Amino acid sequence: MTSPQTIAADLAVSPGGATTRAARRWARVTAVRHRALGVDLVAIGVLALIVAVALAAPVLAPHSPILRSGEAFLPPLSPEHLLGTDALGYDILSRLLYGMRSSLVAAAIVIASGVLVGGLVGLLAGALPGWVDALLMRTTDLFLALPGLVIAMAVAAALGASFTSALVGVAVVWWPLYARLVRGEVRAWAARPHLEAARLAGTPWGLRVTRHLLPGVRSTVVVAASLDVGGLVVALSGLSFIGLSSPAPAPELGAMAAQGMAYLLQAWWVPIFPGLAVLVIALAANLAGDGVRDLMRGR
Repeated sequence: MTSPQTIAADLAVSPGGATTRAARRWARVTAVRHRALGVDLVAIGVLALIVAVALAAPVLAPHSPILRSGEAFLPPLSPEHLLGTDALGYDILSRLLYGMRSSLVAAAIVIASGVLVGGLVGLLAGALPGWVDALLMRTTDLFLALPGLVIAMAVAAALGASFTSALVGVAVVWWPLYARLVRGEVRAWAARPHLEAARLAGTPWGLRVTRHLLPGVRSTVVVAASLDVGGLVVALSGLSFIGLSSPAPAPELGAMAAQGMAYLLQAWWVPIFPGLAVLVIALAANLAGDGVRDLMRGR
């Protein structure tokens, strides 16, 4: 083990030794950051490509997702059916493209509703301490204490199996996360000196919120929303898998996987490809969310 005397001796012999070691450490840290930045950008690019392909489903899909286009159980790489067909002769590639679009649109809708409702609740709770804060946060805590997945399933089942029911079921349990997040950010920003100075200067409450509080919490909300995409795709696919989303023959990834499980040994591609689509979207979304977080925080 190197003693302090040895280090001191080394520095005495080479006065620039400490500077050289510090420069080398900084160079290593910089190289690691550059590699991580490259990974983040690749993940964001992959997710952007997935979103673009999904949104272009009406153009890219070779067949209708709800009309028979071939014989049943055609294997992958069959003529005119790149990923094969299912038990009813539907083209799997076409249904995957439409199913991906449905999942991403649904995730975007739930995130938008969560940001609007949860953001408003969190903003009011953070900006209005006292009984307003206590009432809104106790209500939020009540929703957070409930089993989210069970509540989403119950709401979707009560409303009847449909795309809208699944959205409402998930949205009901998703907004409290944003409420807690925004409330904490607002309270932190409200304690800063420039907010107190604006209050003492007589700046109206609404102006303080729009000019100072909202810009302050925006980056945090964007990061949280980007990290939520993967989880929402999995949650919505789960509701579809158990039959609480759009009824057949609507192209839903979870429902496609569920319907294909009966043919797993006979035609493995029918349930496997939808499951892989959910996995790829969730993985790409999570990595891209991490990338957005790192980029906005400046590492």
